[in-house]
Amino acid sequence: MLRLFNTLGKRTYVFNPANKKVVNIFTCGPSVYQRSHIGNFRTFLFEDILVRYLAYSGYNVYRGMSLTDIEDKALQEAKKQRKTLQQLTNENIRTFIREMRFLRMKLPDYLPRASECVQESAEIIGRLLKSRLAYWYKGNVYFDPLRFPGFGQLYGLDMSRWPRKRRRFHKDTYPGMRWNYGDFILWHGCKRGDKYCFDTALGKGRPSWNIQDPSMIVKHFQETLSIYCGGIDNLIRHHDYTRAILESIRPYPMAKFWLHCNHLYVQGQKMSKSKGNILFTEDLVRQGYGAKEIRFFLIYGKYCERMDYSPELMRSAIDKLRMFKRIMREIEKKAEMSKAYKVGISRTLEMKFVEHMDNDLDIQNAFDGLLRITNEIDVGTLNPSTASGIRRTLREIDEVLDVGL
Repeated sequence: MLRLFNTLGKRTYVFNPANKKVVNIFTCGPSVYQRSHIGNFRTFLFEDILVRYLAYSGYNVYRGMSLTDIEDKALQEAKKQRKTLQQLTNENIRTFIREMRFLRMKLPDYLPRASECVQESAEIIGRLLKSRLAYWYKGNVYFDPLRFPGFGQLYGLDMSRWPRKRRRFHKDTYPGMRWNYGDFILWHGCKRGDKYCFDTALGKGRPSWNIQDPSMIVKHFQETLSIYCGGIDNLIRHHDYTRAILESIRPYPMAKFWLHCNHLYVQGQKMSKSKGNILFTEDLVRQGYGAKEIRFFLIYGKYCERMDYSPELMRSAIDKLRMFKRIMREIEKKAEMSKAYKVGISRTLEMKFVEHMDNDLDIQNAFDGLLRITNEIDVGTLNPSTASGIRRTLREIDEVLDVGL
């Protein structure tokens, strides 16, 4: 039985989907004002493994992923690069999808852009204004978290610290990992000199970052999501906002399970432009690693724990993968001698894989368990039909990992 750590509740639960016929998943995609680095792709790959393992376990899975192409940072970056917003975001979206394919990720069933869901954003905000959870102020619209019961439960906020004197935060995002104790913006009213404004029932303006995921979900999902995913940094000033917005206009929970992937550090430090330690996929390619090896390194760990990159850690992980592949080449030679297959060892491999993957997607121990079993096989005395069974099982497992087992 698959068990997942649910951020909402702060403990591990047996996974039961909200809908028995289809597991609906929504995942926070990239903000496409810039390229995604390998730390971002760690989160996206964890989500890819989740979708694949659910399918391996017999579930029918439907997944959406957001593309944030309207926000303060994108407008600033476009101006800096002397490009239109569409030129900047289209270029980064093309790069993102190309890198998703390079890392062998399954593309989500839909990849909506925030710019495609502006009318849905305006409709949600209109409903929030009517219920007085949101209000106009100087041409913008703000949400009052104190009017939503249970606000802050995802993060675990101490709401007794929330000031009773009204404060407003006008930007889409703020630097650092701290909370803004006050009302957050939903709608940027169009002001003189603004280039990107949309005509809506609210008037001219653009949706804030925090209304965009709800607008995409409303457009594509009409029930409680089984799982909502994102990076752990989204627990600060984002996912509690998203939940409050959506549950304020719907009479049912937004999601049953909330999963968050932890950070990838570089030699003990968080990736940042100021430190000059941001790594992209081509940086690892230049070191001599292939797509499957990069994919393996980024999934080889527990998604909910912080992971560290260093050249030494990368080599150590890839050495394990290459050792596994050497063993498999020898088993393949034996398997080619038989069209029949026996379960035996293959059943042991399957059980070991499922045992660890059912434990909150523990890929590291799942892979290490497979490696130990195969490493103990005396290939010279291996029966060809047993070898064929091993090959068959590992190919099924590799439908989840996709690292070339």
